[in-house]
Amino acid sequence: MLVTEKGQVTIPKHIRTAAGVAPGSEVTFSLDGGKIVITPVASSVKNDRRAMLRAAAAKVRSTLNPEFRQLGAQEIMDFLRGADDKPANVHRGRR
Repeated sequence: MLVTEKGQVTIPKHIRTAAGVAPGSEVTFSLDGGKIVITPVASSVKNDRRAMLRAAAAKVRSTLNPEFRQLGAQEIMDFLRGADDKPANVHRGRR
């Protein structure tokens, strides 16, 4: 396994899986004699981020025009992108 110029390596999938390391996980590095030891930090980083995103989405949703509040995320994205199948009762240009 090669170390990049930035000091990066890819942790093999079977090791990530066995250690419970997923995208967004926090790890620490330490030395044990001549070995580098990577240890997952026991935290709920993923859940904390999801909770923060849900709270932010709720805050934004509460500021939306009432006709948008009933729409799901995909319907809102379709409207913003100008998709042909716009939700009923939604008028462009209203905020």
